[in-house]
Amino acid sequence: MNAYPYLEAVRGKSPVVHHLTNWVTIYDCAQVVKSFGASPVMAHAPEEVADMAGIASALVLNMGTLTAEFIDSMKLAAAAANRKGMPVVLDVCGTGATHFRNKMSFELLDAAKINIIKGNSSEIARIAGRDVQTRGVDATEVRADLGEIASFLAKERLCTVVITGKEDIVADSKSVYRVKNGHEMMSHVVGTGCMAASVIGTFAGASPDDLTAAAAAGLCCYEIAAELAMMVSGGPGSFKPHLFDCIFNLKRDDVDSLQKITP
Repeated sequence: MNAYPYLEAVRGKSPVVHHLTNWVTIYDCAQVVKSFGASPVMAHAPEEVADMAGIASALVLNMGTLTAEFIDSMKLAAAAANRKGMPVVLDVCGTGATHFRNKMSFELLDAAKINIIKGNSSEIARIAGRDVQTRGVDATEVRADLGEIASFLAKERLCTVVITGKEDIVADSKSVYRVKNGHEMMSHVVGTGCMAASVIGTFAGASPDDLTAAAAAGLCCYEIAAELAMMVSGGPGSFKPHLFDCIFNLKRDDVDSLQKITP
C-alpha cells in the first residue's frame, strides 16, 4: 500500500477529531492533529460530548488519566459517534495494570461500537484475554505471536486492532499490516503513544471506508516524521518540536522513499 494518498486525504478534508483524552498529553494530542492539517477538539464535559459528535469526523478515547466519571462521558460520546456512523478509536492506555482499569476497558468496549482498539503489546494482550501485567503505561513482554493476538481480537470484536511498538501491527479480520518505521527516541518522549492514537483518529476521519489501511498509513507517516526529526535532534527535549515541524512539512518523496509497510 501507499501511505501518501491517506495523508493527502487528511490535508484535503481537514477532519475534526473529537478527543476525550489523557490530561498529561492533551496538548501534544491536539498539536499532532493540527500539524497533520486536521482540526482537534478536546471536549470532556458530559453536557456537551454528544453534541460535539455533530461536528466531528472521528472520536478518540484515551484512558490514560482514568476516572469513573470520565468513562461515563466516553460512553455518551461513543454512543453519539455510533449514531452518526463515524469511527471511534479507543486507546486502552494502562490496561493490564490495575483491576479498575481492566474493568473500565471492558465496560467501555461492551457499551459501544469501537472501530479501532489501540494499545501496546501487553495492553492489547490483556484485552484479548491473556494473563499479562502492564507496567503502568509501559508494555511488558508478551510470550505469544502478536500478529495472532491482533487478528484474534479483531475477529472477536469486529474491529481494527493496532499494537504499537518497534514494529506496529495493524489488523482486521482479513488483513494484517506491519509498519516498521519510527525511531527509538519515541520511547523516551512522554506522549508519543497518545499522539499515535490521535494520528490514527485523524487518518480514520479522513478515510473512514478503509480504517485498517488508514491506521497503518497514519502510523507510517507519523513515524517517518519521527525519523526525519531525529536527524536534527539531540535528545527528547529537542525531538518533540522537530517532530511537529517534520509532520507539517512531510512531502510525497519523504513518504514514498521511507515508508516500510508490509502485509
